[in-house]
Amino acid sequence: MNSGTVHWTRKDLLGLRELSVEEINLVLETADAFKQVGTREVKKVPALQGKTLINLFIEPSTRTRTSFELAAKRLSADIVNISAAASSLTKGETLKDTARVLEANHADIIVLRHSSAGAPQFLASRIASSVINAGDGAHEHPTQGLLDLYTIREKKGTVAGLHVAIIGDILFSRVARSNIFALLKMGARVTLVGPSTLVPREFEQLGVAVSHNLEEVLPTVDVVNLLRIQHERQRKEYFPGLGEYIRLFGLTKARARLLRPDCLIMHPGPINRGVELDSELADGAQSVILDQVTNGLAVRMAVLYLCGGIATR
Repeated sequence: MNSGTVHWTRKDLLGLRELSVEEINLVLETADAFKQVGTREVKKVPALQGKTLINLFIEPSTRTRTSFELAAKRLSADIVNISAAASSLTKGETLKDTARVLEANHADIIVLRHSSAGAPQFLASRIASSVINAGDGAHEHPTQGLLDLYTIREKKGTVAGLHVAIIGDILFSRVARSNIFALLKMGARVTLVGPSTLVPREFEQLGVAVSHNLEEVLPTVDVVNLLRIQHERQRKEYFPGLGEYIRLFGLTKARARLLRPDCLIMHPGPINRGVELDSELADGAQSVILDQVTNGLAVRMAVLYLCGGIATR
C-alpha cells in the first residue's frame, strides 16, 4: 500500500495545511485499497491487530466517532470510547494528564475531538501515542477534508482544474479550512460563498475567491460543498435569521437549475434539510452525500493504518 517511493513518516495527523501533495496522494491511494475491504464478505484485515485506539471526544460527535470506531474495528484494533462526560476532565483533570493516563495504559492511537483549536497539536507534542485530529475548534478537520477530496477524485477522475464552491458558515468551519488547504494543494480553484459576516474577505489571503452572490457562482462550478448552518451561532451579529439565509444562500430547487448537470452536491452532515440544502436535492442524482460517508470509512482506515503503523516500522 505504498505510492512509489513515498513513505508515510508522521506519527500524527493534525491538519492538512502541513501535508505535501505526495502525502495526500498516499492517503488517498491507501484508502483505495481499504475501500475494497468493505466489499468483501469478511470486512476485516489484521493491519492493526494488537493495537489499542482511544476515541477521546471532548466535544460531542456521533458521525465522526462512529466512523473512526468502525474503521478501527475493520483494522482489528481494540477500541475504547471516552466522552467528556465520562472522563476525569469533568473533575478538573488536564488534557495532558488524561492523555498520559491513557498512554500509561498503552494506547497506541488517540483520536481527539476538542472544542479548542490546537488541542491535538498540544497533545501530540507531549505523548508518544499517535494523535489523530477529529476536529479542533474552528481550526481543522483533516479526515473530513480528505474524504471530501477522495469523493471528488472518485467521481471526477481528478481534482486539478476543477472549480469548487464552499457555501455557508466559513468563519467557524474547521471543515472549510481543511477543504481549502487540500483542494488548493491538489490544483482546484476554490470560491467561498456566504454572507459577508460569515465569509469575510480576509479568506482571500489563503488563495481562494470570495463571493456574496450565490447565483453568480453556481453556473461556473463542478462541485458545491454546503456547510451546516449551526443553530447555536445564529445570533444577530452574523445574519438576521434562517429565512433570510435561505432566501440568499440556500441551495433550493430553483437555484439548483443553475448548476451544470454533472455538478456534484456535497455536505459533511448532519444536514439541516430545507435550510442550506433542499431535501429533494440532498437525495437526488447529483448528491454524493452518502458516498462521502462510505468514503470516510476507507479514508479513516487509511489514516489509522498509516499513523498507527509508524511505531512498528
